[in-house]
Amino acid sequence: MFRIGIDLGGTKIELVTLNSSGEEVFRRRVPTPRGYKATLDAIAELVRESERHTGQLASIGIGIPGVVSSVSGRVKNSNAIWLNGQPMDKDLSAMLDREVRIANDANCFALSEAVDGAAAGKAVVFGAILGTGCGAGIAIAQKVHGGGNGIGGEWGHNPLPWMTAEEFNSTRCFCGNADCIETFVSGTGFVRDFRAHGGEAASGIEIVQLMEQGDDLAEAAFGRFIDRLARALAHVINLLDPDVIVLGGGVSNIDLIYEFLPALLPKYVLGGECATAVVKNHHGASSGVRGAAWLWAPGEHAALPVLTEV
Repeated sequence: MFRIGIDLGGTKIELVTLNSSGEEVFRRRVPTPRGYKATLDAIAELVRESERHTGQLASIGIGIPGVVSSVSGRVKNSNAIWLNGQPMDKDLSAMLDREVRIANDANCFALSEAVDGAAAGKAVVFGAILGTGCGAGIAIAQKVHGGGNGIGGEWGHNPLPWMTAEEFNSTRCFCGNADCIETFVSGTGFVRDFRAHGGEAASGIEIVQLMEQGDDLAEAAFGRFIDRLARALAHVINLLDPDVIVLGGGVSNIDLIYEFLPALLPKYVLGGECATAVVKNHHGASSGVRGAAWLWAPGEHAALPVLTEV
């Protein structure tokens, strides 16, 4: 059975088709149209193009920057604002004549790493994406844990734990709240903090490079960043106690994180010890789209229409 995964972002729509072994057999990317109907049409055309290539119909999973509300059945919390308020899964299912599954893109990341990535074989996986923003997803037994409200894994929009006096009420988040984890441990937050203390850099990796060259401001900024990340992840461990935490996004490429973080986590994890592995993702930028494909679990088969002409 073939699985189609689609990663719908604000600037691009990417499709990948996997065979039953998880091997990629087709990939295509197009710009994201600005408009709901145009977006659905672009997705449907990508699906048809894939199925023309493989000669077989496939199950379809889609990762979006938002969620489908379990109350209204419509998209909410999407920064692709033309999706909000729309019954996207139902509309696409009708267009493509089969069930289409939709999940938050961060949950797709966690699922991808849980199925055949850095967390393969682990029962409870927490995937944190540290990039321009900060998102997270949860996979349990190789299935997305969306939760009753569809917001399972919305870690970045909780307050930073154990804030210092200097940190308290020091940042504003686009969600409307102050001091969200996202504003401190995203790549944007890391750079913001460095500049606020007198430094100049365009990315977290540049800050680390300056630190390795002996820059005192960069060293201090990394110290604040890694301590904040330890606090934020310790909160997850205290609540969920996952088998493994997988990091994604541009910040996950800072190798010093994996050297310093394990020593800091026991300071904040209840009991003063922590055996939770924190690892870099395996599939990189492809994790989200692969995870969307795995919304149909191994061994699970979609009810597909009869193949006539694709």
